[in-house]
Amino acid sequence: MKSIRTLTLVTGLLALSGVSQAQFSSTWTAVSDYDFRGYSQSGTDPALQASADYAFGDTGLSMGAWASNVDFGNDEDAELDLYVNYTAKINDTFAFTTGGTWYEYPLGNDSDGYPEVYVGFNAGNFNMKQWYSWMYGGGDNDEMYTEANYTQPIGDNFTLGFHVGYVYGDAYEDIETVDYALQGNWTFGKFTVFGKFTGTDASGAAKIKGDIFNNEPRFLVGVTTTFPWAK
Repeated sequence: MKSIRTLTLVTGLLALSGVSQAQFSSTWTAVSDYDFRGYSQSGTDPALQASADYAFGDTGLSMGAWASNVDFGNDEDAELDLYVNYTAKINDTFAFTTGGTWYEYPLGNDSDGYPEVYVGFNAGNFNMKQWYSWMYGGGDNDEMYTEANYTQPIGDNFTLGFHVGYVYGDAYEDIETVDYALQGNWTFGKFTVFGKFTGTDASGAAKIKGDIFNNEPRFLVGVTTTFPWAK
């Protein structure tokens, strides 16, 4: 029953983007493990993910919703993220960006929703973001997350993505970690197949070897596509 409800939730996102206008889009992804900042959010099991996004023309403003199945070892079965983003271009290379996300868990009672906001800077294929939540995990703890990302195209159909992040603050006192990822993307027609190596530098009590919230080095694969398909 939980699997049916999760699939219904994700399918609903595609319906939201069904308007045949260029500012609407929906991205669907099937992946062997839902990774978030080096931690598994699906108990190292596969995940089905989908988004519905709307861009307000050339204003730089966009908003959307994203959903995935999750496994936190409790009764939570799905995550629903609602987000808004704004990008201010300086020129063709540089831009500032800011936005926020509300993380919600609508199918269970064990996890409270919480907000997270960010400011960032884009420079060509490189970007940095500083995230902040004043009620991380639905509690009263502060959480900070600093990340840097770089994407390098190689040929017409392949790109390499590099990521490093650092999480800290009251919510991560004594368990601050650095996460990393190297991802390769191969585009074939309307689909992109990807492989990703990710993990954290966690050690001792901070290292999680079990499936739930696993943060050890691991490899995952997936496939993604975005609607509407270009003709």
